[in-house]
Amino acid sequence: MQTRRSKIYFVLLFFALPTGFCFSQQDRTWTNSYLEENASFSPHGTNPYFILEPGYQSQFKGKEEGKSVELIITVLNKTTVIDGIETGIVEERETADGELIEVSRNFFAISKRTNGVYYFGEDVDMYKKGIVVNHEGSWRSGAKGAHYGLVLPGIPLAGSRYYQELAPGVAMDRSEILSVNERLQTPVGAFDGCLKTEETTPLEPQTKEYKYYAKGVSLIQDGTLCLVRHIHIKN
Repeated sequence: MQTRRSKIYFVLLFFALPTGFCFSQQDRTWTNSYLEENASFSPHGTNPYFILEPGYQSQFKGKEEGKSVELIITVLNKTTVIDGIETGIVEERETADGELIEVSRNFFAISKRTNGVYYFGEDVDMYKKGIVVNHEGSWRSGAKGAHYGLVLPGIPLAGSRYYQELAPGVAMDRSEILSVNERLQTPVGAFDGCLKTEETTPLEPQTKEYKYYAKGVSLIQDGTLCLVRHIHIKN
């Protein structure tokens, strides 16, 4: 699937396997454990490409499977403790042709030491005709063998590859930084110096998704969904 094998990883990562995980030889080319201490995490803060400050909201629109999709991402003014870490909560609300299909609360923390953004899990509500039908994709670090992953490093380097989610059988997303110098035109303007990632998962080997992040703005494109608005609100 992946042909590039980067030997350059930012020096604040190490490669010891988390307890309880078993990876194939191919999986070992992806960083899956991180040299961080619990006291170094903060539930709020900023990374050059990621804003985890209460009230920051982004709106995305696009087409998926012939439907008009809208995604609203909001950093809530709330925290919760996951795996012994106080994490910030980011709510995502997704609609398709105006019908609510998913609401998730995602748990993040930023390292005060490395400025890396870490992902501690998510609570998912999947909707059909206004009714919650399942919680597919939900996981929390420290529960059922799951372990937190890395969303974005403090020092992004093209070629870096790392797991974002480590919940066996549930969520195993991983990311490779393809470029840190992209230019992207969006409805809210053009952005230079963007970070581009390719996301894959061993749970769905044929699936690939691409994301773009802009400095000081955070995510600006997620697959076919493009940023149409970003503001700070009171919540």
